[in-house]
Amino acid sequence: MFKRYAEKSRASPPVFNPGERVWLSSKNIKSSRPTRKLFERWFGPFPILKKVRTKAYHLKLPSQWKSIHPVFHISLLEPVKTSKIPNWHQEPPPPIIIEEEEEWEVSQIMDSKLNRRKLWYLVEWKGFSQDSERSTWEPA
Repeated sequence: MFKRYAEKSRASPPVFNPGERVWLSSKNIKSSRPTRKLFERWFGPFPILKKVRTKAYHLKLPSQWKSIHPVFHISLLEPVKTSKIPNWHQEPPPPIIIEEEEEWEVSQIMDSKLNRRKLWYLVEWKGFSQDSERSTWEPA
């Protein structure tokens, strides 16, 4: 009897298929940001490569995240909501030409690190939607 009432309020977990894109919760991901308050709540969207178990999925993570295991529980994933406007896709902005070189606008500096005594910044670029294009490590 109690089980029936408990299950009434629970929503069934979403089912994802390979190729679908999902947001990844930042709940268990460590950052070098000074406080959790400044940390992103969701990363991505990332494509699903395959379903590993009934409630675990293997995601395609960017190459910068090679230290993070790519399999996540369904509770850490959120489906990407598609635009209600048909055939709408926002292209990345064109590069700015400065002294005959292509430049892109920086959205924010997300992280920094020292690699062989050289300072590198994790730069998030403005207008790029895919995570693999959106943020890259750049030398100072």
